[in-house]
This record gives sequence, structure tokens and C-alpha cells, in this order.
Amino acid sequence: MQKDVELHHSDHTRTIYVDADACPVKAEILQCAKMHDVLVLFVASYRNMMNEPEGNWVYVDPDKEAADLYIANSVRTGDIVVTADIGLAATLLSKSVYAISPGGKEYRNDNIAALLDMRYLSSKLRRQGKHTKGPKAFTKQDRVNFISTLSKMLSNFAGNIDSVSN
Repeated sequence: MQKDVELHHSDHTRTIYVDADACPVKAEILQCAKMHDVLVLFVASYRNMMNEPEGNWVYVDPDKEAADLYIANSVRTGDIVVTADIGLAATLLSKSVYAISPGGKEYRNDNIAALLDMRYLSSKLRRQGKHTKGPKAFTKQDRVNFISTLSKMLSNFAGNIDSVSN
């Protein structure tokens, strides 16, 4: 395990960054990355520091957006980010970074506006005191969807870096 290290190399290799504080698919990410020989970097708050976690970890301040800022400032074109944060995903798409939710949904240029709109409307309703449904429970099917989407993405990259487009 590596903690608090900068993993940037002069010759860029594809990296999977994980918004790790509440990510339910850490083991699956490591499994897929190992099969495709891809570096994984988990980014989490110091508040969520684990003893002896598997993989490469960077711990950031416990501020609400610290992990997001670290990821946004560290990624490079062609990297992959696993996050449930739609706002972060939107920021990353403009940097030609691939983003995928823990449930296996790929954030793309053709769906991000609708996702941001839904997030905004839900937030507006909550501010008005109206209760909205929270996120649905994470299911076994979500896990299967995630593995399928990430594996397909990594397989496409292995064949041709341009075969998957935002």
C-alpha cells in the first residue's frame, strides 16, 4: 500500500481514479484493473483512512470537495474516474476523462446535461422542504453492471485508445 504519494510519471499510463469515500466497488475496480494492468489510485478523506487497505491511496483533507478537487487536478486525458458525483463527472468530461458511476452508468457528453438537471431539480425540491427519494439501494445487479461497463471500457482501450468516445 502506498499513502500520500504522487503517482505521476513522465510517460503517462492510463490511471483509474476512484472517489473512494463511499465507493462500494473497490474490490471490483482492483480486480478489473489487475486483469488489464492499469494503475488504480483511491482518493479519500483522512476521516476515512483505513488500516492496510489494498491498492494505492491518497488521503486528502476532510473538506467536502477535497477529494473531487484532487481528482480534477490530477487526471489526464484518457484516464478513468469512478464517482457517484455527477458534478465531478461533468467537469471531467470536459477534460476528455472517462467517468463511470459505481452502478455502472457511464457519464457521457450526451447524458450529462440531463443528469445535472435531475440533480438540480432534486436539490431545489429539498430546499423547498419537499422530501425526495434518496438514492436507491446498491444492488447485486449494480455491481454486475459496473464490472461489465468497466471491463468493456478497459478492453476497448487495450485494442485502441480511441475506440471509446465521450
